Amino acid sequence: MNKNPQKVTLPSDVLVALQEAAAAYSNWGRWGEDDIYGTVNFIDDEVRAEAAKLVTRGVAISLSQSFDSLGPQNGEGRRTNPIHTMINHGLDAEFGRLPWPHGFGGSDDVISMPLQASTQWDGLGHIFDHGKAWNGRAAGSVVDSFGDHITGIQTVKEKLVSRGVLLDVAGFLGENNELKDGYAITSEDLDRTAEHQGVEIRRGDIIMVRTGQLTRARREGWGTYAGGSAPGLSFGTAGWIHGNEVAAVATDTWGFEVRPNEFEGAFQPLHQIAIPHMGLFLGELWDLDELAADCAKDGKYECLLIAGPIPFTGAVGGPVNPIAMK
Repeated sequence: MNKNPQKVTLPSDVLVALQEAAAAYSNWGRWGEDDIYGTVNFIDDEVRAEAAKLVTRGVAISLSQSFDSLGPQNGEGRRTNPIHTMINHGLDAEFGRLPWPHGFGGSDDVISMPLQASTQWDGLGHIFDHGKAWNGRAAGSVVDSFGDHITGIQTVKEKLVSRGVLLDVAGFLGENNELKDGYAITSEDLDRTAEHQGVEIRRGDIIMVRTGQLTRARREGWGTYAGGSAPGLSFGTAGWIHGNEVAAVATDTWGFEVRPNEFEGAFQPLHQIAIPHMGLFLGELWDLDELAADCAKDGKYECLLIAGPIPFTGAVGGPVNPIAMK
């Protein structure tokens, strides 16, 4: 969010685009008025069982960035990098400062961080549209100062396990394996990439879109990686996401969608459709480079993806260490 939020008046055509997309791609009521899972409903036991069959080599690849003080956060949206503090440590044990008997010693630590400081899921209580949360609920009835009482991230702690599909758009369409900042990935780009890779999109998939921006940030420094210009999904991909009935979408960028956003004066309009209207979980700050290299080597761009968030009760987002198994 902006450091100094101000009310922004959007051009009327932008408002029309948002309204039309909300109406066209809404899943409100699709799984009942009490639903709390949104598009994760597309992942059932059969989908998971089929995904498990993809594991033939036993290779496990972490898709998580580091959780430490050297991360990309720069204060945008009041987000900071994790702060790691020791409670007890080796010097306490060495000099007898611990209260335990017969020389027993140990160490403990504390992490303080925004839950979206590094690799994470945006939950269904993260974004609202005109005061409405997922499934048409009043935003204030879902999230208050005590957290998300209905769609907290803990509700999907075991559900985000499915077939993962990597769409390495940067590897296919990018220059030197990277897309330029500001590149808006279209539905056609996604389809062409899938066709090039020989992979079919199926209901219940978790789609991972690699832009290559993280690769560039590692080479050149974080810069404005957290909040600045970036390649990402075009607002026009809302129909592609909805029509393919995917369970979730993750990218290797801070904001998931292209930045600057395509509408002048807008802020994250695709979020405004995807989360509260579709009920879509969005993954951000994922590290897809090692997976992309492995997929290019074996020619298989699908995997079993195990990506349950840490179940912080009432949280609207959750840190995750996604594991791709092949």
